[in-house]
Amino acid sequence: MADHSSGELTEELSRLDFSAVSPEEFARIVKGLSVKQLDEVMRGALRERILGAVFDRMRAQFRPDAAGGVTALIRWKVTGGPDETEEVYETAIADGNCSVTRGRSAAEPRTTLVLGDADFLKLVSGNGNPITMFMMRKLKIAGDVGLAAGLTRYFDIPKA
Repeated sequence: MADHSSGELTEELSRLDFSAVSPEEFARIVKGLSVKQLDEVMRGALRERILGAVFDRMRAQFRPDAAGGVTALIRWKVTGGPDETEEVYETAIADGNCSVTRGRSAAEPRTTLVLGDADFLKLVSGNGNPITMFMMRKLKIAGDVGLAAGLTRYFDIPKA
């Protein structure tokens, strides 16, 4: 996919049923695209579908055994959409369960993660190192940094 024009790439991706793509295949797709291509795709009509599929999948990829007794609300702010809009999702972990909601609740999150579109896709697909992203200021964390640092243990992150 890496040598397609952005229009061809968007058309090819628009035919994908993201809910049917395995986490490993999604990781391979993300790995094969440049940051510029990821940003271009996410500025278009596919952004909502892709983000929805990623967050829907979080419940299935949650590892209650690894999370143990953790109780936390994690707010995700994904920036860089059309007109520099941001999408907000919240992941609630409690009692060995994980729930995901779109939008900002009135509850105070234990940690908030802010990433641009391409960096978010790299992080959730296992193609980005969260520590490196944090050090390079591509991942901003507010609140409990320790919780944020441990999040990757609580989910089965695919490997491309």
